[in-house]
Amino acid sequence: MEKSSKVKLAIFSAGLMTFIGILNETSMNVTYPLLVKEFHQPLATVQWITTAYLLTVTIVMGTTAYLLKQVQARWLHLGAALSFICGCIICALTSSFPLMLAGRIIQGIATGFSTPIMFQLIFTQVTKQKLGLMTGFAGMIISFAPALGPTYGGLVVSAASWRMIFWLLLPLSLIGGQVYIRNQVSGQKKKFDAPSLLLLGLALFAIIYALSLIGTSSLSWLLLLAGAVLFTLFVFVNKRGNSHLLNLAIFKEKTVCLAALTYFFLQLVNIGLSVAVPVYAQYALAASSLISGLILLPGSCMGAVISPFAGKLADKQGFKFPLTLGDCLFLLGNCLLLVLQPLLTPVLIVVCHIVIRSGFNLSFANTISNTSTLVDRKNVADVNSSFNMLQQFAGSVGVSLATALISLAQKTGRGTLAQRSYQGGKYDFIMFSCLALVTLLAIWQNFRLQEQKNKEN
Repeated sequence: MEKSSKVKLAIFSAGLMTFIGILNETSMNVTYPLLVKEFHQPLATVQWITTAYLLTVTIVMGTTAYLLKQVQARWLHLGAALSFICGCIICALTSSFPLMLAGRIIQGIATGFSTPIMFQLIFTQVTKQKLGLMTGFAGMIISFAPALGPTYGGLVVSAASWRMIFWLLLPLSLIGGQVYIRNQVSGQKKKFDAPSLLLLGLALFAIIYALSLIGTSSLSWLLLLAGAVLFTLFVFVNKRGNSHLLNLAIFKEKTVCLAALTYFFLQLVNIGLSVAVPVYAQYALAASSLISGLILLPGSCMGAVISPFAGKLADKQGFKFPLTLGDCLFLLGNCLLLVLQPLLTPVLIVVCHIVIRSGFNLSFANTISNTSTLVDRKNVADVNSSFNMLQQFAGSVGVSLATALISLAQKTGRGTLAQRSYQGGKYDFIMFSCLALVTLLAIWQNFRLQEQKNKEN
């Protein structure tokens, strides 16, 4: 078999594991109202089945810059598959919320390994001429899967029960990728930087927990401060150690920082919407689990179609055009949700979401692809690990903020539950629109700096 065919099959195998992992990320979002009743837990607690998953993925991804240099990717991929199977079984059989949370954390380990493996294969084994196309494929997976998750969850819940969400994913996780997945390890015998990982994990947890408590506890500000202190300590320890958990030196470049900001806010809004829309539809519009999940399907399909096209567009015309056009559409769609909120119906939400997803998929994968060209090739693995961590952490922030704002309105607002949920949705739509605007400004400034640098060179 030709080498190019083997590379494509390896990327497909890693991509499949990534797809089912990320699909599983948000598939439970439509079940929140059901789980609130079944486990007798408030919405702010139930949302942790998604937040804890994303947080686990983020922390595990922090190990991959080191592990991909020391361990064959095929064995990491095998570990991902086994952890996903174990987590699925636990979640499907559990009768308690803490055990379900534990199962979700174990599942998160799988996605934490598989996503960086996929990007590492693309960045190190794909020619520069096809880089945009293949990152478009990867972007389709990591953006289509979380948006499709609520649709999948809604269909399964309407036909069976939420437990079947896990049973149905098991067969897909058994499909291997061990035959074709290969990578070159550096063989550098550096010690793993465990203290840095511990500090990073504690910092991220403190920040996410603080955001989930916004408006309901004064402890949130103390936790945010603790998170900032812990992150500062992480930066110090990571820099001074003999080995680096993350190579933060790549962020000395302003263009890389602006790209990271763009990547972070795009995914924050993307995952935040995947939670906010189904919850809003059920509470404020009295829609069923099936309808609230299907609302996201047309936009998800549109994004899947656009993603490879966005990569080809970047290959031909450069990254500036698809990124700028994409975020303009992204901003427009979010503003439409806000402005048209009094008139919103499931159908109108579908239209707005199609605009949002079209813009998102033009921008998202091209952001990390563009960034990989801004650093030395030896630092591509660090871009891979750092940016994948960022997008997962952004997702956990998005889930926490979106549910916290709706939960806050439900607890402190006036009127019926639907009226209070409507107000919470408004808070979310305002936040998403503001972040989309900041993202557009970051893109504009990034390419202004890149053009200046190109002229100087």
